[in-house]
Amino acid sequence: MSNRKMMILLAFSLAIIAALSISGCLNTGSIVWDGVERTYLIHVPPPYNETKSMPLVIVLHGGLGTGKRMVKLTQRGFNTLADKEGFIVVYPDGIEEKWNDGRDERYSQTDDVGFISALIDHVAQTLNIDRSRVYVAGISNGAHMSMRLVRELSNKIAAVAAIAYSMQEKYASVPVSEQPISVLVMTGTEDPLVPWTGGETPDPNGTRMLGKILSVPTTVEVLVAHNQCSTTPNVTWEPDIDPRDGTRVRKEVYGGGSEGAEVILYAIKGGGHTWPGGRQYLPEIIIGKTSRDIDANEVIWNFFKKHAR
Repeated sequence: MSNRKMMILLAFSLAIIAALSISGCLNTGSIVWDGVERTYLIHVPPPYNETKSMPLVIVLHGGLGTGKRMVKLTQRGFNTLADKEGFIVVYPDGIEEKWNDGRDERYSQTDDVGFISALIDHVAQTLNIDRSRVYVAGISNGAHMSMRLVRELSNKIAAVAAIAYSMQEKYASVPVSEQPISVLVMTGTEDPLVPWTGGETPDPNGTRMLGKILSVPTTVEVLVAHNQCSTTPNVTWEPDIDPRDGTRVRKEVYGGGSEGAEVILYAIKGGGHTWPGGRQYLPEIIIGKTSRDIDANEVIWNFFKKHAR
């Protein structure tokens, strides 16, 4: 797809994305950071006991998203898992529906690293969370933000999951974090906005490009090298549960890393700029296919719960 066509499709999608909403409600909260009121949604499972600490999962929306839209995109999957497994979920809101993920200072100057750090502390002051089990997951702009948090808040985050993501070239020579960190990457081979083979990527408004990204395989190589994992992965294919969705899922596990770190790639063959098992939030012509062979929520949580800081 040409950059111009990509821009047109992205611009067309703005009105559709703006219409997304969710039924029901979550608890809302806010903190003041850098002189601005910052908002979030929080789900605390019914079995919460203040005498028992719980893991915390922070879920970051993509560009043009909100916490509410992220709940809908994931089809409340994290909330359901939280009730079953016993963890707390927070869905923060970016300023102007975006995160300052560090790719381009013209895109955002908001101190989102400071905000998320303060938010973790705030939740820890109001609820009994396990500070060794704080995790971050995000899609697209939220995935880049998640990886920025790993670089700058490695003392607070135990593991990270990046969906519809590939690393920007300028970070290839920068340490992924100050210490080993387990990373899960889940990206579609036909993602129209995050080219599997690397290249230029647009901002969510489709108004300009935000710089070049590495190919997904090269991204994994950087992560594997940082964590000193085995360079020979254990490769398996997930069952083709829904043959009609036009996707297959290849899982690559790079284990044996320093301090127990691992890197896992879920390559969604035929998949687009989507959340596997989630809502098809825009037509396939704009964002590509959503895989129904795996549930990203379950995959991410099963990955997270194996790792502690």
